[in-house]
Amino acid sequence: MCGIAGLMMAQGAPPDERALDRMADALAHRGPDGRGRFVNGSVGLIHNRLSIIDLATGAQPLDDGAGHVLVANAEIYNYIELRRELGEHHFRTGSDCEVPLRLYAAAGLDFVDRLRGMYALALCDVARRRLVLARDPFGIKPLYVATLSQGVAFASEAQALIAAGLIAPRLSPKARDELLALQFTTARATIFEGIERVLPGELLVIEDGRIVERRRRSVLPTEAPEPWSEREALARLDEVLKDSVSVHQRADVPFGLFLSGGIDSATVLTMMARLNERPVRAYTIGFPGTGVHDERQEAKRLAHAVRAEHNEVPFAPDDFWRLLPTVAVALDDPVADYATVPTYRLAEVARQDVKVVLSGEGGDELFAGYGRYRSLLRPWWLGGAKPMRASHPFEGLGILRELPRDWRAGLVEAERASERPEWDRLQRAQALDCADWLPHDLLPKLDRCLMAHGVEGRTPFLDPAVAQFAFRLPPSLKVRRGLGKWLLRRWLADKSHALEPFARKRGFTVPVGEWIAAEASRLGPLLERQPVIEELCRPGAVTQACKDAKGRSAQAVWRLLFFTLWHRRHMLGRMPAGDVFETLEQRV
Repeated sequence: MCGIAGLMMAQGAPPDERALDRMADALAHRGPDGRGRFVNGSVGLIHNRLSIIDLATGAQPLDDGAGHVLVANAEIYNYIELRRELGEHHFRTGSDCEVPLRLYAAAGLDFVDRLRGMYALALCDVARRRLVLARDPFGIKPLYVATLSQGVAFASEAQALIAAGLIAPRLSPKARDELLALQFTTARATIFEGIERVLPGELLVIEDGRIVERRRRSVLPTEAPEPWSEREALARLDEVLKDSVSVHQRADVPFGLFLSGGIDSATVLTMMARLNERPVRAYTIGFPGTGVHDERQEAKRLAHAVRAEHNEVPFAPDDFWRLLPTVAVALDDPVADYATVPTYRLAEVARQDVKVVLSGEGGDELFAGYGRYRSLLRPWWLGGAKPMRASHPFEGLGILRELPRDWRAGLVEAERASERPEWDRLQRAQALDCADWLPHDLLPKLDRCLMAHGVEGRTPFLDPAVAQFAFRLPPSLKVRRGLGKWLLRRWLADKSHALEPFARKRGFTVPVGEWIAAEASRLGPLLERQPVIEELCRPGAVTQACKDAKGRSAQAVWRLLFFTLWHRRHMLGRMPAGDVFETLEQRV
């Protein structure tokens, strides 16, 4: 895993090497193990390396000797199989990232169709004077692009384009409204005007400093659900899990697992334990002394049952107030998800032992774990078939001066794209989450919080083979007896006796409301004085919401607090001055 960036200038102009240097510096945390550069004609590429596979010869940029040069933030999990197919004698290194380079030489722009993994890559075709950008179909790895008057720039993180002086930090009001309503922003446009995401599964062709072609592929099958029996589906599930977890463990460095007390990470742990002779390193966070469910006991029981090396990480209010400003710095593409802070803390601890961490992200989306999926299967008179995220979370609270009107526009566009006639209602909802919720909330959270510590996050559920199987399951094997992820639960019931797989899903909760209410007298006035809060909110409303920090009020204050800290760093250019309170006391 790494950080990449580059430029392709118009009319043959050379790239600004100072801008390349500044982008490399801004992405240094993503690749602390080495730095590489390629400049040829109008193209400049940089690469900051986090060494995971082929520690000795895998430095980038990679050059095939035939005029093709590649930089990648990637793990290609089927690289061993593809190397054998293409012929080992063609390869100069042991790197998994040399595979897409060789595939491009053989198949042109169709090279991405063979890749199984997570990737954001840039490939320079010197002879054709072409630059190709590509991102994996789930959007696990980030990639951003900006069209400039003098050419096109790209980077693993949006903040690198700003740090290089290529784009000024201008806020998109539409994206800000989405962030406050949804806790993430949707579709191609980012919160920075002039910076766009390369969409999941998208390939861009750039020639003479302008984008001339866009292609996109989906990892979700187009077929309707298959009529598999439970017995047949369980056998297939065991095969795909074993295959996916096995290839996701390919690494030349130590790896571990983020373990909660839930179904998804328990499934990954159970399979990892089967595949490994050495104990799996597992990391679990908990919130002692609070009113939220503490998952550490369930996780400990799971870990001990498979003889895993279990590491419990307690998370206190002081950790929250101390880390939140730093997390807001890391999340340049903002995600107002309170799970970001404990995720950051887990990565901080795990980095002492491992360089790769597997997680259960994607299990809810592919195997239908969310309560909103279950409601879709109810008849309308029992509350089913309602649009997801239909109401604004600030509605009726009296906090905002004015509620935005078009905050669902991006979701509506994604809903239309998921209306495939061959899919059932549940598949459409899952596809919608795979289009926006996953790549714009859960995966950026994982990427930024781990990469801030030089740790690579891997997601075995978000694998093409798993998706091809899980998405085609009949609804009865996804949701049954009021429970989601039915097939995963059945598999765990057979494979592990340390978990109650048919217990109701509790979900991962962080007690932000408790912590905000406890500091209301100090936090409320500090927030009220922030210019961005004065612009958005009614006088006194935020202080009162801090005092009433329960339910939707707590969620509203949390989003406003995160946005304020994010805005200070990424719009005003002010680094944190310490914890939340010290940072907010600092004048802007």
